[in-house]
Amino acid sequence: MKILMVLTSHDKLGESGHKTGFWAEEFAAPYYLFKDAGAEVTIATPKGGQPPIDPNSEQADAQTTATVRLFEDEDTMDQLATSLKLSEIKADDYDAVFYPGGHGPMWDLANDEISLQLIEKMWRQGKPVAAVCHAPAVLVNAKNQHGESLVKGLKVSGFTNSEEAAVGLTEVVPFLLEDKLIELGADYQKAKDWQSFSVVDGQLITGQNPASSEAVGRELLQMLKAK
Repeated sequence: MKILMVLTSHDKLGESGHKTGFWAEEFAAPYYLFKDAGAEVTIATPKGGQPPIDPNSEQADAQTTATVRLFEDEDTMDQLATSLKLSEIKADDYDAVFYPGGHGPMWDLANDEISLQLIEKMWRQGKPVAAVCHAPAVLVNAKNQHGESLVKGLKVSGFTNSEEAAVGLTEVVPFLLEDKLIELGADYQKAKDWQSFSVVDGQLITGQNPASSEAVGRELLQMLKAK
């Protein structure tokens, strides 16, 4: 099993003056699920090198078993620091792609042509595409083989409007993910705020929030093993 994990290179939270990046738990939980299942995991980012970690996800109250393991794991921290450039990645080399969230992807990966081409190619190849929390933003400009929005008519989850309001960033983000997915014709699904919730529709796997990252990872592994 070869799984590609694509992380953001974007570290500015709009015009707020605050930093963002990827959310540590949303990378760590699926990463270790994949590694412990014997998968070969490659990490890529738009710019290559160290992806920014959202400082809020390094706070004590955001720690989980997986993040504690991550921050103590020198090999994985080195792998993060030397992530490949997305432009070096070939879809043919991987069995699946997983996008962890954090607010960063809403700025760079949502519009990244190389990322969009990668998603669209893997989609046409029938490979699993997974994203959690804010990372379903990477799908909003992707097209299916008919030239329509990739998410049109599909069950999709992602960070809710009410969760965005709860973290006080409704006016900061470039768009509200829930609204955007609905606007594109997705069958948007959600659970109560901050509850683990994942949804599978064909080869697409999405999750609502940080609490959903492990569930999305498990669904991806299950899909790969079924193949």
